[in-house]
Amino acid sequence: MRLWIVLGAVSAFASVAAGAFGAHALKARLPADLLTIFETGARYHMYHSLGLIAIGLVAQSRPSVLLSASGWAMLAGIVLFSGSLYALALSGVRVLGAITPIGGVGFLTGWALLAAAVWRSGS
Repeated sequence: MRLWIVLGAVSAFASVAAGAFGAHALKARLPADLLTIFETGARYHMYHSLGLIAIGLVAQSRPSVLLSASGWAMLAGIVLFSGSLYALALSGVRVLGAITPIGGVGFLTGWALLAAAVWRSGS
């Protein structure tokens, strides 16, 4: 289950890079509303990268199918939620925002599955 720790660390790296890119390269190039959208993508990207690491750490002592499903759901959430916000901010194509809630459902599913996995595994 170290896969989730590695993916989480790589994803956190990408999140920091995206945040720095937004703060430095995009600050003067994007309108404030699109910059805020980009920053929201980077913030949720980081939160859920840390979630992936947490899944990997829990899985070291309590491996389960639910934990794997949790990781995949969070990873899908990162791609769909943060990815759609990055694409929207960079392109200005507002219809991309329609994808964002699907990623949000991935995040919610990931956290619910993590809770269920830990609950089922006992103390």
